Amino acid sequence: MSTDSAPIERRLGDVLRDAGATIATAESCTGGLIGSLLTDISGSSDYFDRGFVTYSYDAKMEHLGVTREALDEHGAVSDPVARQMARGVRDVAGTTWGVATTGIAGPTGGTPEKPVGTVFIGVAFADEWESGGSYAVVERYEFDGTREEIKTQIARQALADVLAELS
Repeated sequence: MSTDSAPIERRLGDVLRDAGATIATAESCTGGLIGSLLTDISGSSDYFDRGFVTYSYDAKMEHLGVTREALDEHGAVSDPVARQMARGVRDVAGTTWGVATTGIAGPTGGTPEKPVGTVFIGVAFADEWESGGSYAVVERYEFDGTREEIKTQIARQALADVLAELS
């Protein structure tokens, strides 16, 4: 069993394994980094099912079921899109948990409303059928640093968000 000083990917993996839960990822701005962190842990096949890197609008629609309306009305970097991405990957993969990231890693692409470093992280849970307990939550964050630093911060925060929902 891991301790609080263990990397987030190990702590989350232990909790997922102990719960008999599974997870899938839908990544835009992190480009597969969350899946990479999860699979850095030996035995991650016990709980990690798959990951999608859905960078384009078309990929988000085709692989995750994100609606054209959500993308048109809110843009890819938004709460509704992160929520649909998390639900979509959870449902497509048939996992207990789905986690999604959509944001602006920089150094270009930011606006006053959504500066570089802005990200929406979605976490979706699948409860038993007809229980009414399935849900999705989204948090908005703003990180500073280089593109690589921002991506790393986002990926680790996404894992922490899932761990927080499991606690």
